[in-house]
Amino acid sequence: MKRLRHGLCVGLGLVAFGVGTDIAGAAEQHGGGEPVLSLPALVREATENNPEIKAARQRWEGAKAVVPQVQTLPDPRLLFGYQRMPMVDPPEGPFYGVGQEIPFPGKLRQKGAISEREAEQSEQEYEATRLHVIARLKQAYYDLHFIHKSIEIVLRNKEILMQFQKTAEARYSVGKAAQQDVFRAQVEVSRVLDRLAVLEQQKESLHAVVNRLLNRPPAGPLGTPEEIHMTPMTRSLADLSQIAENASPVLLASGKRVKRGEEATALARLEFYPDFELSARGTRNERINDNGYEVMLGIRIPLYYQTKQRQGVRQALSEVAGARDSLTATTQELLFQVKDAFVRAERADRLVKIVRDAIIPQATLTLQASQAAYAVGKVDFLSLLNSLLTLQENELELHGEMVEHEKALARLEETVGGFK
Repeated sequence: MKRLRHGLCVGLGLVAFGVGTDIAGAAEQHGGGEPVLSLPALVREATENNPEIKAARQRWEGAKAVVPQVQTLPDPRLLFGYQRMPMVDPPEGPFYGVGQEIPFPGKLRQKGAISEREAEQSEQEYEATRLHVIARLKQAYYDLHFIHKSIEIVLRNKEILMQFQKTAEARYSVGKAAQQDVFRAQVEVSRVLDRLAVLEQQKESLHAVVNRLLNRPPAGPLGTPEEIHMTPMTRSLADLSQIAENASPVLLASGKRVKRGEEATALARLEFYPDFELSARGTRNERINDNGYEVMLGIRIPLYYQTKQRQGVRQALSEVAGARDSLTATTQELLFQVKDAFVRAERADRLVKIVRDAIIPQATLTLQASQAAYAVGKVDFLSLLNSLLTLQENELELHGEMVEHEKALARLEETVGGFK
């Protein structure tokens, strides 16, 4: 935005005084055929259609489906075979049975708890993705508003400069102005045309950005943003920081990662305990027309606990410690983002008031005085042109700071988890 605003300020911008119905007609003709873009409608469309949001939603749904799977006993085994034992009566015959692995009590519950934390983390990541996409959409929308406003203003500026050119030509024809005044006016008109080409390119690029976030074809038509109004900041920095710590999806997801690590540590400690396998099989004695059966209990012994189970606990402890450090870093970054966006919004609010209420009225009076003085030959053309460009730069700054204010609020909304 700073580079964009700097480029527009060099010889271009907008003006605060009327120069007749032709100027207003030029601006109206430029944007007259495009539909008006409603930001709430775009947000709803992005929430429903954006592929990043939909993918995050599917990951959350998939994570929830894992929970009942890991809490369920392993699939049983059916046993079929044939035995030959000459010393046993009967010496040979078929057998059949079933086997079931039974984890040590508490292991399945612990696996379910880990999966629940992972599902909760996926839920927060989905919410963070949704807020991130909406924030990007809003910022692109506000940038697009700035571009559309700038195009409208540059067209108006062109009309004003053409009037200046006619005035300079008239004064030159009667020997009251230098020819360089005419040339300078022509140069400024050419620079306006050059800037219009740049602005049109930037507008099309922002159209593609918005369309991509809406999952529309990037080259498709879009429309003209609505007029923006500055949203008042009603919360203090301390309130926003507290909201962020309690409700930010990024921070909540990091917290769920810590809880998941704690559950994984508990499961790793349970791995020191043996698992069981219960099996039963039946046999058929055809000689005496009778059935027999046998029941067996198998125990998985954690014999290699020094290099397996103990290292598993060590791994889990390291991972949960890393998750806690990551949570601390995320908290610090989050609070920085809250303060940065807050002070940017405050700065923009102060600058808007100063530029709108003091600087622009003063610059307008200066330009009007320069116009009157140039008409009677009391100031040169360069002074008149500088007065115009100064006013234009200030009014462009006004619109730029209004956009920066709204973009800062959009970033705040993403960071703190939305304003309730």
